[in-house]
Amino acid sequence: MKEFGFKIEKKIPGRLGRAGVITTPHGEIKTPAFVTVGTKATVKALTPEMVNSLGAQVVLANTYHLYLQPGDDLVAKAGGLHKFMNWQGPMMTDSGGFQVFSLGAAFGEGGVSKFAKEGVQKIEELAKEDDVTVKLAKIDEDGVTFKSHIDGSLHRFTPERSMQIQHNLGADIIFAFDECTSPSADYDYQKQAMERTHRWAKRSLDEHKKIKAGEQALFGIVQGGRHQDLREESARVIGGMDFDGFGIGGSFDKEDMGTAVGWVSAILPENKPRHLLGIGEPEDILEGIKNGADTFDCVTPTRMARNGTLMVKGGRLNILNAQYREDFTPIEEGCGCYTCQHYTRAYLAHLFRAKEMLAGTLASVHNLYFLIHLTEQIRQDILEGRM
Repeated sequence: MKEFGFKIEKKIPGRLGRAGVITTPHGEIKTPAFVTVGTKATVKALTPEMVNSLGAQVVLANTYHLYLQPGDDLVAKAGGLHKFMNWQGPMMTDSGGFQVFSLGAAFGEGGVSKFAKEGVQKIEELAKEDDVTVKLAKIDEDGVTFKSHIDGSLHRFTPERSMQIQHNLGADIIFAFDECTSPSADYDYQKQAMERTHRWAKRSLDEHKKIKAGEQALFGIVQGGRHQDLREESARVIGGMDFDGFGIGGSFDKEDMGTAVGWVSAILPENKPRHLLGIGEPEDILEGIKNGADTFDCVTPTRMARNGTLMVKGGRLNILNAQYREDFTPIEEGCGCYTCQHYTRAYLAHLFRAKEMLAGTLASVHNLYFLIHLTEQIRQDILEGRM
């Protein structure tokens, strides 16, 4: 079984971006690469075989959701995520921190945090849409206490517990437990949360080394919001720890995403991979790559697909628009995905209007293929000096 490693193949002249190869026990990840999200040990509407046929190199599953259902102990008994979901390639799991804070609209010590104040309304809207009850989370120095969005039961995550759960899940790359804040949280709270993330990173690393079994790699997460001094401080602190790679937390606004990634990438060790969390728009991926990110994950392509929004070179296409009801061309001419090779816009428009399950499957096939191959093309452009 191969050990974890990272090799840079070519750099973008005058930029922080590069093409490389991440080696894991379950195979290589040629970077830059888009990481397909399989939140609950499944990529919604697709089988693992279908995901593999799209060219996906790596799948990311969600610690929070799998801990609640079916439980990390059960996944461990099944032989880990790879066997449980029948995915043979590399896998990642996130720390569970983002979901604890976003689904919990977290409370800070001594009162409601900025995240909670600005997020409660949106969380309630999402909860109503998914028919779940919103429960609040409580942050303290040791960890986070929260209630399950499924049944309201009380749970607690600490850095140590996150590591134990992720070891049970058995992904090739796991992430340190961090505090995820709103991008609009004030400076003082961002600094407080960042410093807590640093303390939790050290505890995550210590627990990982204590219980390490197999060849799992641990990535530390850089936070700091939109503030250059905080981002750079976080990159220095996290970059100075003995992590195998690094995650860049997505607590920044879209318009300054590339700049914030550049601040961080300029400081983090060059010889270790960098993963940009929660990024899945084509233009954001391009900015992330130019500024030094190697891998990206996001639910955007499959979520958009299930709602009838398709990614094309010109932007987005809403298949429910009336103009597509009698459009017998593929979603996009020249696209090599299974959907475009076999079906028309008119057929997809019919499936969505008829609320057929196949609609989400065929649309997800296209959107994932689009992003995976867009990122592959960017990689090829870097290797051939065309960036």
